[in-house]
Amino acid sequence: MTRKVTKAIFPVAGLGTRFLPATKSVPKEIMTLVDRPLIQYAIDEARAAGIKEFIFVTSRGKSALEDYFDHSPVLEQELEKAGKTALLETLKTTDMDSGAIAYIRQHKALGLGHAVWCARRLIGDEPFAVILPDDVIAADKPCLQQMTEAYAETGGNMVAAMEVAPEKASSYGMLDVGEDSGTTVKVQGMVEKPSAGESPSNLAVIGRYILTPDVLNDLDSMKSGAGGEIQLTDAIASQIDKQEGVFGYRFRGQRFDCGSKSGFLQATVAFGLARDDLRDDLAAYLREIVHIDKAAQ
Repeated sequence: MTRKVTKAIFPVAGLGTRFLPATKSVPKEIMTLVDRPLIQYAIDEARAAGIKEFIFVTSRGKSALEDYFDHSPVLEQELEKAGKTALLETLKTTDMDSGAIAYIRQHKALGLGHAVWCARRLIGDEPFAVILPDDVIAADKPCLQQMTEAYAETGGNMVAAMEVAPEKASSYGMLDVGEDSGTTVKVQGMVEKPSAGESPSNLAVIGRYILTPDVLNDLDSMKSGAGGEIQLTDAIASQIDKQEGVFGYRFRGQRFDCGSKSGFLQATVAFGLARDDLRDDLAAYLREIVHIDKAAQ
């Protein structure tokens, strides 16, 4: 019987240099997408998938991220006094119970694989999820929940996968697909950021993983890979020939790369248009600027 996944690692130690100067004082993970920080979308997705323990791999300068999940008694009292019950309930969704959240420091920027390895003692011998907050996924059923339901059938290791254009393959870990059953594929190889024309398929790994503790054992002895970093992809690839194997999951939803400025802007528009209270004004504005742009041409 497949063990239930109740722990998730959130690697949030990056400096967010692509968003400087904003990230000089504000961690990228609490930059606001509409009216919620990126990390809140990741937390909500994890909760929907049944995650109970949240492990953040952080670095120096991330204290604002830790404060975000703390209770704010003064603010709660003011909202209650003002009768703003809806805002009060929204605020409470950001609180984390004592003991549910842990922070681990990654002292050197040695890559995603190293960040996950830093949390090994809190994972122990259990399967666990990894969520990259930069990847925000709009879906009717949250992506990690889709994956945990599929994982209950397959076991092993599972990575979220989506199709990408050939010219973009060099930016991703790409899957070499064996047996393809549609939503789920059996992985027979993985290549991290392949050179142009050398990708084994058009299926790219994005920032959602369900992994066995064996991956952590492999990370123990892992040497640096692409870009001089310890690659999580390499450790997952080492599991392919083992009994439990590796699976790719074609999730249903739209992924936004909020680690890039253009992706963040696209997500802001998409999530804004999905909101009943914002849709009409935002859509009218977008139509107006498109009309102006066409007229200028």
